[in-house]
Amino acid sequence: MPLKPLDNPPQFSQRFAGRVRGVPIAVFLFVSLLGINLLQTASVLLLPFSRSRFRAFNRWAANLFWLWCVELSERVQGIGVQQSGDEIPVEEDAILTCNHQQMPDIVFLLFLARDAKRLGDNKWVLKDVIKYVPGVGWGLLFLDSVFVKRNWSTDEQSIRKIFGNLVDNRVPMWLLSFPEGTRLTPAKLERSQTYARKQGLAVTEHVLLPRTKGFVASVRALRTHVKAVYDVTIGYEKGVPDLWQYVCGFAPKAHIHVRRYPIDTLPRGEQELSDWLVARYHEKDQLLADYYRTGTFPNERRTT
Repeated sequence: MPLKPLDNPPQFSQRFAGRVRGVPIAVFLFVSLLGINLLQTASVLLLPFSRSRFRAFNRWAANLFWLWCVELSERVQGIGVQQSGDEIPVEEDAILTCNHQQMPDIVFLLFLARDAKRLGDNKWVLKDVIKYVPGVGWGLLFLDSVFVKRNWSTDEQSIRKIFGNLVDNRVPMWLLSFPEGTRLTPAKLERSQTYARKQGLAVTEHVLLPRTKGFVASVRALRTHVKAVYDVTIGYEKGVPDLWQYVCGFAPKAHIHVRRYPIDTLPRGEQELSDWLVARYHEKDQLLADYYRTGTFPNERRTT
């Protein structure tokens, strides 16, 4: 079953101290993000002259803001990541898939991106509604992110157009997605298990079965551009934190396990790629089961 939500610290002093540190961080990041949005909007003036300069500016803006997110978490709240699995090469173009439990998943992935020097090159696959959210949503519009409506007949054309531009212009990138399509909850897990039984698939306990069409389209469109697919699994220690608990430092560590698959090792057919992703999520389910039993992923090596 999904890991329970994280409890707040029992002592009032701990809760108070976390909030005293967290409120200024939240205010600073939100105000600065709106300021960066204004600069990104002004960068549209570069488009008639140079799309590469437009992309370079927005890469710089994204790198700056996301670096603040990571550094403030690390230096002020003492938050870090315990890594395991395969090493991630620096500045490698890649597709990254990850299990999704709560909003802090996104921030913890930024730790990996920082270490791989890919913070400003993150491209996200997101729900279409997010692009209307002030701050984060507005900013991601300038970064060649992929906004999907979960209707393949309408999403397919826009996905191909965005990926075509990235490939044609050899844009440095990490394409990050949560193929489960939504955050894990007991109710959603039950629906996923019911679907698995109807399809004759193994039932998962700690992840949802992935939605495969977006992943298949990504691999087929970007195969000549990216070097690998990273299969990332995030585990939490005492419960799954929400974003406010993360900001307050109540979840000081996430465990992240990475499997790196060179792009040439992936199958080429649509159904074979779909089956490949489903198999990874069954492996991910067992990996999480072992993690919850032992408290560690295989070969944990360092904290960042």
